[in-house]
Amino acid sequence: MTLTEFFSSQLDREAAISARSLGNVPVGKPEWKPHDKSMELGYLAHLVATMPSWIAMAVLQDELDLNPAGGPPPRPDPWTTVAELQKAHEEAVEQARQALAGTTDAHLATPWKLLVAGQTVMTAPRHTVIADTFTHLAHHRGQLTVYMRLNDKPVPSVYGPSADDRSF
Repeated sequence: MTLTEFFSSQLDREAAISARSLGNVPVGKPEWKPHDKSMELGYLAHLVATMPSWIAMAVLQDELDLNPAGGPPPRPDPWTTVAELQKAHEEAVEQARQALAGTTDAHLATPWKLLVAGQTVMTAPRHTVIADTFTHLAHHRGQLTVYMRLNDKPVPSVYGPSADDRSF
């Protein structure tokens, strides 16, 4: 099995889990957060929805600057419905699928850089960045399920049944 096949398979599994999670996101509370140091619900939900696009970025771009010269990093457009989140998620997954289908394992071994204000803060092979993206996604999706619980929304099964969803 190639890396691209492995990552495509993992993308399919994780995309289905994220889609289930996004279906239960509380609406109408984009600025809600459980603690002052926590991420806002609207931002977190959009992050989970669009994070698969990071795979395409790791394949198609050589670097990302989190604080580019000439202005702040882009912030996501606000969403108001679950359907908008689900559409953003579907588009992000499709970008990742296309990028993986159009690359090679040799390309995934080449370096990718993360910068802040033009300074390199990390360099890693693209396959490591992609693997880390899946881990990062699981982390933020876990946060999102806590936000659901705290807002009395059902928590879907993720890697096993939840108290609300035994369908696993």
